[in-house]
Amino acid sequence: MKLFKLQTLKSLWTLKPPHRTFHGHSRLLASDVYSQYKSVRQGEQEIPKYFNFASDVLDKWSEIEKAGKRPSNPALWWVSGEGEEVKWSFEELGFLSRKVANGLTKVCGLQKGDRILVILPRIPEWWLVVVACMRAGTSQLSAKDILYRLQASKAKCIITDDTLAPAVDSVASQCQSLKTKLMVSKGRREGWLNFTHLYKHQSADHSCVKTRIQDSVSFYFTSGTTGSPKMTEHSQGSLGFRPLLSERYWLDLTPSDMIWSTADTGWVLASLTSVFDSWVFGSCIFIHKLPRIESATILNTLCRFPIDVLVGAPTLFRMLVQSDLSNYKFMNLKHCMSGGEPLNPEVMEQWKSKTGLDIHEIYGQTETGIICCVSKGMKIKPGSMGKAVPLYDVQIIDKNANILPPGQQGEIAVRSKPVRPLGFFAGYVDNPKKTAETERGDFYVTGDRGTMDEDGYFQYIGRDDDIIISSGYRIGPFEVESALIEHPAVAETAVVSSPDPLRGEVVKAFVVLSPTFSSSDLESLACDLQEHVKKTTAPYKYPRKVEFVQELPKTNTGKIKRHELRNKEWGRM
Repeated sequence: MKLFKLQTLKSLWTLKPPHRTFHGHSRLLASDVYSQYKSVRQGEQEIPKYFNFASDVLDKWSEIEKAGKRPSNPALWWVSGEGEEVKWSFEELGFLSRKVANGLTKVCGLQKGDRILVILPRIPEWWLVVVACMRAGTSQLSAKDILYRLQASKAKCIITDDTLAPAVDSVASQCQSLKTKLMVSKGRREGWLNFTHLYKHQSADHSCVKTRIQDSVSFYFTSGTTGSPKMTEHSQGSLGFRPLLSERYWLDLTPSDMIWSTADTGWVLASLTSVFDSWVFGSCIFIHKLPRIESATILNTLCRFPIDVLVGAPTLFRMLVQSDLSNYKFMNLKHCMSGGEPLNPEVMEQWKSKTGLDIHEIYGQTETGIICCVSKGMKIKPGSMGKAVPLYDVQIIDKNANILPPGQQGEIAVRSKPVRPLGFFAGYVDNPKKTAETERGDFYVTGDRGTMDEDGYFQYIGRDDDIIISSGYRIGPFEVESALIEHPAVAETAVVSSPDPLRGEVVKAFVVLSPTFSSSDLESLACDLQEHVKKTTAPYKYPRKVEFVQELPKTNTGKIKRHELRNKEWGRM
């Protein structure tokens, strides 16, 4: 495989955003992209048969920008935290993404429908790949655990950095579909193409492929609960066109706003907040590389940059309220949102008292995007995740799909029949059985339990399955258990959630030692098991707590009673 000459990342960043004056500061411009779909929202026109977010939204904003009808703030503003900075206008984003699209098709030989596994941190190249994939008609897969994802997705290309390249090489021989490896790096590695050189000499002339609204655009892997993670398929409609129909609901941005979402690029929330739902309104997306999530970094960034909207996991706000916030003055911040797990009411109160700002909760899933939210202007009820968003009919149902009255606990569900909501995933790839299991009567079932009050506000109670949500990461016990059982010291294990004051909950492993294993230093063994899981799965999945037991509680049929262990951890016995 040809190896291109080395090129520094700074070659991506030589373009400067043009300085333009914004004429007309009305809340909604008659010419903006969102306004152009008003007739569809009002039911006067049908949803289009063909749609491509790159050409129908991003390129339209580029035209508006060139006409001087958009504020001069960039479309994307990235900082490394170490002095490096990137600003791209919509025009520049289009220019570069068309070059990347040409590189993917002409150099890598990728065609419409091919899949690309993308594992990149918060760097500008992730956004280039996302947009270029839309233009070329290839589908992006965001993931962290490499071998399973490569095999399940049948990806023909992987794009990652030099940190993960060795891990990819260690499993590449087991992935027959993988043909091309692209590395975002200042260094070189045998068998890898340099990402910058992929497109450096490519033409910026590229004809965006014609895509149907149901054509795939991105795949995201869920967290495995009772088995391996499932690959969810999202379309141009479910990710790109959906926010054009949503009456501004949860973000309610304008072209003058700047939004900062701290979500990891492997989450669907990153696509919602930092691509589709923000760029629909022509807003500026702010990104900080954030190699580490630290209070001082977050707070100093909010003070230095004109960020209007902050989106983060509850862990972020739990961490920030522990700081002396009187030392910080935020430049522009006026709207805060939290999602990924329930937020403690006391944290909301502390944040309000220290900053004067409310935290608006959002609730959703990989399969559906945002389901409920506390939008601007809504009354905030502590402990509530708000009301159903437009496009979705959310109800609390029982096991027979009957709608339950206000105040009664049941399963949170979204009506999916007779018409499947546009924002829904198309299904689990190559897994029709699991897809069918998400349907109950006329509803899609979330697997989460909750209640709805008389005002239509939903309150989250817990999960029907054993999934663990720690710092916003959804972690399936099965993957952690599978990693632990590989260790020679482990005979049996069960993984459950355990309360944690900062992360909400963390992974705890109950371990039965193998009869052939003998060690008196259990503390050292626990550390060894933690390191083993970090290396076998993603690092964030390792058990922060390990308890050695003689046996695990089981049913008569031999199934482990995880709920007993979980109840014990949470003091519910």
